[in-house]
Amino acid sequence: MEQKFQVQLKIRKPVAEVFEAVVRPEKLTGYFIDTSSGPLAPGATVTWRFAEVDESLDVVVHEVVKDERIVFEWPARGGYSTRVEMAFKPLKDGATMVQISEGGWPDTPEGAKASHGNAGGWMHMLCCMKAYLEYGINLRAGGAF
Repeated sequence: MEQKFQVQLKIRKPVAEVFEAVVRPEKLTGYFIDTSSGPLAPGATVTWRFAEVDESLDVVVHEVVKDERIVFEWPARGGYSTRVEMAFKPLKDGATMVQISEGGWPDTPEGAKASHGNAGGWMHMLCCMKAYLEYGINLRAGGAF
């Protein structure tokens, strides 16, 4: 059985604004990552650095459909990559439902643990995005070790 999960959260902002908050480094660094080497674009490899851990990760972008979908792979511990899919769905009230799924871990206890850890990480990202876009608050500020 493949280790895979999906998390989602409603962001009370229009889909275009929410989508740009992921694609554009100057937005993404306001609530999620410490630095980014560039915007998410099809075929690009973008390096993300997180303040909470002393490492950078290369994000290999496969698909970007404006205001709809982002698909990328990034490395997992153990010498393999996982696939992340983000879907942006406009809601009738002008808000956006953001769904993030990730899969590709081995069917082992270590794979399950890593999958659960990333599920929590993506939910944290969505909560941080909500606070940033709806209230202008960076929940990750001061979170570095």
